[in-house]
Amino acid sequence: MTQHMKTPPVVSQEAWEGAYGEMLVKEKSLTRARDALAAERRRMPWMEVKKDYGFEGPNGKASLLDLFEGRRQLVVYRAFFEPGVFGWPEHACRGCSLGADQVGNLAHLNARDTTLAYASRAPQADIQRLKQRMDWKMPWYTITDSWDKDFGVDEWHGHNVFIHDGKRIFRTYFVNNRGDEAFGTVWSYLDVTPLGRQEVWEDSPEGYPQTQTYKWWNWHDNYEEGAAPDQKWVEISDAGEAAFRNKDASA
Repeated sequence: MTQHMKTPPVVSQEAWEGAYGEMLVKEKSLTRARDALAAERRRMPWMEVKKDYGFEGPNGKASLLDLFEGRRQLVVYRAFFEPGVFGWPEHACRGCSLGADQVGNLAHLNARDTTLAYASRAPQADIQRLKQRMDWKMPWYTITDSWDKDFGVDEWHGHNVFIHDGKRIFRTYFVNNRGDEAFGTVWSYLDVTPLGRQEVWEDSPEGYPQTQTYKWWNWHDNYEEGAAPDQKWVEISDAGEAAFRNKDASA
């Protein structure tokens, strides 16, 4: 260990558990505050997107509505991969690439009616080559008009969040700068969407879609659209929840 590091004190198990208990109180408070902020985020006003934006995808021209891939919600990350960016043409921006490496299996997001897409200025041939080299699976589109400037990501990375009702598209949220680096998990994306995690414990506006907690969770290769939760999994997750509730009650 580096000699000049001023490390915390070394204590007994009893003292350590006491310190941990004090920290846990603060961490639980932070979790509740994060949940409350997400609930407030779900009540933010929406802005209708009235301009027709165009992209290029692996199958040709695509509209902003096409980026939803038939799902209700869309999160678009503006990644910097284009001439003039450090690393071009072999690599995308190092920060954007680190973010892309964090993205989990998209099947879980898709199961919550949500699509994640990346967008850059690079041509599709370069994007497909980069995805293959880096083993990235997210859909990745080429920006062909003023979409990046209009949504605040022409000079800096960021996540824009959308929802659609038929052909009407609405912008619901935006994250850039600090906070943007924490994305990658299913929950980090869902917590910034207008519908949230869609679980019954969440504080959401009346009529929002919600299902029982844990019950929709699945292996990423086992989701079937419209299928009821596996009954064995329902029993196991119910038992797990009951055990935790009993433990909390006896504490």
